[in-house]
Amino acid sequence: MSADKTPNGPDLTAGVQMSELTEGEMLTGHVGEEAVLLARSGGDFFAVGAHCTHYGAPLGDGLIVDDTVRCPWHHACFSLRSGEALAAPALDDVSCWRTEIVDDRVIVHERAKPAPARHPTQSPSSVVILGGGAAGEAAAESLRREGYTGPVTILSEDKALPCDRPNLSKDYLAGTAKAEWIPLRDDDFYQQHDITLRLATTVAAIEPKSSRLKLANGETLDYGALLLATGAEPVRLSVPGAELSHVHTLRSQADSEALIAAVEAGARHAVVVGASFIGLEAAAALRERGLEVRVVAPEAQPLQRILGETLSHFIRDLHESKGVKFHLEDRVAGITEEAVELESGQHLDADLVVVGIGVRPRVALAEAAGLAVNDGVWVSDTLETSVPGIFAAGDIARWPDPLSGERVRIEHWTVAQRQGQRAARNILGAGDAQAAVPFFWSQHYDIGINVVGHATHWERIETDGDPAAHDFTARFIAGERCLAVATIFRDRESLEAEAEMEARMGRRQA
Repeated sequence: MSADKTPNGPDLTAGVQMSELTEGEMLTGHVGEEAVLLARSGGDFFAVGAHCTHYGAPLGDGLIVDDTVRCPWHHACFSLRSGEALAAPALDDVSCWRTEIVDDRVIVHERAKPAPARHPTQSPSSVVILGGGAAGEAAAESLRREGYTGPVTILSEDKALPCDRPNLSKDYLAGTAKAEWIPLRDDDFYQQHDITLRLATTVAAIEPKSSRLKLANGETLDYGALLLATGAEPVRLSVPGAELSHVHTLRSQADSEALIAAVEAGARHAVVVGASFIGLEAAAALRERGLEVRVVAPEAQPLQRILGETLSHFIRDLHESKGVKFHLEDRVAGITEEAVELESGQHLDADLVVVGIGVRPRVALAEAAGLAVNDGVWVSDTLETSVPGIFAAGDIARWPDPLSGERVRIEHWTVAQRQGQRAARNILGAGDAQAAVPFFWSQHYDIGINVVGHATHWERIETDGDPAAHDFTARFIAGERCLAVATIFRDRESLEAEAEMEARMGRRQA
């Protein structure tokens, strides 16, 4: 997914009339060959790079909130004053230019000077991060961004560099994203920022009393502060044949590459077990590669428990229109080299099986170390665990949600990244208790579904528009509270819903 970045619009060095931009509006122009966004907020004018540094979305289609601009596609947040990437999924800043008002015209001048270096209020002797996924990688980068100069170490069981995991079941699996796009950073980045990244490394135990880790190879490693970002692992099938080599889960880059290799080796008949987001995204990607795809799941409609009836029927109709066949209200009884056998007695040809029946948080280390654990590691509103100096973020963290008033654990990429960023700030003494509004996106062929908020249960769903027309909003409501909003091609409405939830959270926490 990318946008056309060809500069267009007015030459901002020549200036534009102030009256062309009212409060909260944006205008895309250029400075030389660079596309630049001119924005008006709080009576001031700001000039920053016009494209999100995540997937290149045009920021002019986004939303101004106070002195920030939000990306329309995946809700990254940038400072209008400095261009800094304030919230994931974007990790890189956009450029920033100096503006001046001359005779009722706003003129964009040279690039602004970089912001002064930050200095944390506290600096532990070292920070060790368990896990090289979304939360762990974002935390390491944030520690350096916040001015921490002590040792930072990421311990990852994965053999590959931290990667863009959402892409693994979407464009990368479909064959439309290049392999070089998948790592979040290259080796040089970690070296330049003095981040020690130890891949293929397993931790055997956490020893909180001595602030030490025991590694599986017998080595010990001391820490000043510890972040648990061990993520989740796929739930496996427990049926005869589930261990066969053509049965796959989809979590890591190696998992996605194994599926691609199977397709390139000639697999033609795929069975996806589970109508989860991962399962259905994999189904779409494999159909785009030309495979016959069947989906087996116990529910009556895919994703109905999560997205409600209208979106559930739309998603099923969309996949069926692309040739996917559903076998719902049924379960896998066994798997052979050539087929999947269902409890109903049906026999499905299968030389490739993808299991997407959920994940479990990886909490064994935390539990053995005596941390409070209950379907996730319990954390405070600053993401600190029951043991001082140990924090948790991402798929394993169960945290107090100010929107619902409940403790929640949310398995979304952007949630994990933003929690990693916040955990890093809090390790350095920021005391940041402001949780981000949950956000995720799911891609099915050329249709994207954005969801802000989090609703495990609701009393009613208010809908507007028609998903089949690719113009739709669903609001999940309990009492008078809107818990979540799902949209199709209504990017600005999604951003406005997120901003409204942020404001509501701020009022609750004030």
